[in-house]
Amino acid sequence: MAEPAVFAELPAVFAELVGQEPVVDQLRRAVAASAPAHAWLVTGPPGSGRSNAARAFAAALNCEVAEPTERGCGTCRSCRLVASGAHPSVKLVSTENVTYRIDDVRELVTTAQDSPQGARWRVIVVEDADRMTERATNVLLKAIEEPPPHTLWVLCAPSPADVLVTIRSRCRLVSLRIPPADAVARLLVERDGLNAQQAHFAARVSQNHVGVARRLARDPEARQRREDVVTLPLRVRSSTDAVRAAGTLVAMTQADAEATADARLAEEQAALRRSLGLEPEEKIPPKLRSQFKRLEEENTRRAKRAVADSLDRALIDLTAVYRDVLSLKLDADVELINDHLREQLADYSESLSPEHALGCLDAIGAARTRIGQNVPPLLAMEALMMSFLPVEAHRR
Repeated sequence: MAEPAVFAELPAVFAELVGQEPVVDQLRRAVAASAPAHAWLVTGPPGSGRSNAARAFAAALNCEVAEPTERGCGTCRSCRLVASGAHPSVKLVSTENVTYRIDDVRELVTTAQDSPQGARWRVIVVEDADRMTERATNVLLKAIEEPPPHTLWVLCAPSPADVLVTIRSRCRLVSLRIPPADAVARLLVERDGLNAQQAHFAARVSQNHVGVARRLARDPEARQRREDVVTLPLRVRSSTDAVRAAGTLVAMTQADAEATADARLAEEQAALRRSLGLEPEEKIPPKLRSQFKRLEEENTRRAKRAVADSLDRALIDLTAVYRDVLSLKLDADVELINDHLREQLADYSESLSPEHALGCLDAIGAARTRIGQNVPPLLAMEALMMSFLPVEAHRR
């Protein structure tokens, strides 16, 4: 029986997987193995770090560090290329559509047959694998059943049940959880230089989502947009208010999506410059411009999805409002997500019954489903805001 791997200090690529120690250990053991499983299914709720885990795994598999138990340095050329999305042997795939097109999946299967270029493994990371139709999944199935010797598939989905059993049964499962608030806060203090109060506030109101917490902690405009979102229900007292609030919410999420997309593009461009050895202000040589052009085109394709994601995040924040309202109504001994708004929420809760608050939560869930089904955002938000109206407003 093989000796278990002995790990040194945590490699850089895994550092953001806070509160996921069993998962990090599982992935590092696979990296250190001479023949890791050829197909992986990374699952976890939003905010758990599915995509980060998959990218970290891909980077560590092809890291240039000689010692297998120390791979994932984050500084070698291979790790930097994976981080920038420019590694020739690591394919990072996502879709802006409701489902993956079958032609896209066929293209991936073809790519999987290619030998890795200057790397140990060809790794194909498929985000939102739950968006594959049954036909698309069947195309993928054969490629996963009979993979080339140096190809690994890494599929990401919210839960194992979101992927067809024929795929699930052929993958090694990696299960992430929402990290504890203390772990998220500690990361923000240690890696981003925040003070403890800022870090704990950001971790709490982001509901332990590392990426969202970091953005809220760093960006005052993002914090203000969130405040505007979570206080919207407090201002809805008539049908006119509801229609106005719906328009405000859609406009805010569009602005938030644009800001997020611009920030992500800037980070990707900076990472690509570092991986290519270019200084921040250095002019891009003509032969390298195509790589930067690809990043810009990918950012444009992400724009529509970014609006939907930003709107969904706003709906999650609204869910937190009614979770807090119910906690106040029922005198639950739990920390409020929006504790800084305790007084306003206590006043607002006086106008709601527990049943009405639960109805608002159901309405938010329905709105999230409608957005996922491509219902026009403004229409979905108007219906949602109408459900926030006080009972007496419906009687008028």
